[in-house]
Amino acid sequence: MAIDIPTTTLGPADGVDVEFFWDPVCPFAWLTSRWLVEVQAQRPLRVDWRFISLRLINADKDYDTHFPPGYEFGHTAGLRMLRVAAHIRHDHGRDAVGALVTAYGQSYFDKPQGSGMRDRLSTPDHLTEVLVAAGYDPAYVASADDTAWDALLQAEGDMALSRTGRDVGTPIITHGVPDGVSFFGPVISRIPRGDDAVRLWDAVTELASFPGFAEMKRSLREVPQLNILGGIVDDPASEDWEAGHRRMD
Repeated sequence: MAIDIPTTTLGPADGVDVEFFWDPVCPFAWLTSRWLVEVQAQRPLRVDWRFISLRLINADKDYDTHFPPGYEFGHTAGLRMLRVAAHIRHDHGRDAVGALVTAYGQSYFDKPQGSGMRDRLSTPDHLTEVLVAAGYDPAYVASADDTAWDALLQAEGDMALSRTGRDVGTPIITHGVPDGVSFFGPVISRIPRGDDAVRLWDAVTELASFPGFAEMKRSLREVPQLNILGGIVDDPASEDWEAGHRRMD
């Protein structure tokens, strides 16, 4: 049965503490999302998982010159999953998205390095596995190719960027919905656990709420401590980043 696909984004949800704007293939969005889940286990924190597509917000970029090889494939894979997630949210409500964030991330970032998982990202077989793990009908896989969802995804991403400015990446968090502060990050390369997760939450929200505070930044980042990138190591290498990707020079 045909549905009336929305082209505008949802307003703030009642009772939400945090809006988290998620692109499925961003390793930093995945790590930050797991940190928030860790905080939720210790604090009464309700998160509304929302959408931002790296492929759509970079639609004006020439991928061959602006990004390292493979980024267009990855960003497009993220967009395909977001179309599926948007359809499921439309049918099942906002609370449905959290399970999709978890299932997609586990299906990719938790796989071992060398597994070939990246080549399968957001293929029909991969998305079927994600939907089964999250408890949704695999028939939603068909939405991955439905560009009619892109207007909604563009609007949601534009809303996030209207709060932070456009020279940011993912994730984007709004704390104190609907009128609180929004910021890019925190960009973390490992998941804080237990008390460390709460300490980081308190520090980030305190900084973000300080009047006039805009940015603390370093472009050197640890390689994300993820199985797909080699797992957790004692002495991780660092990489220099610019404009949302590893430096190419």
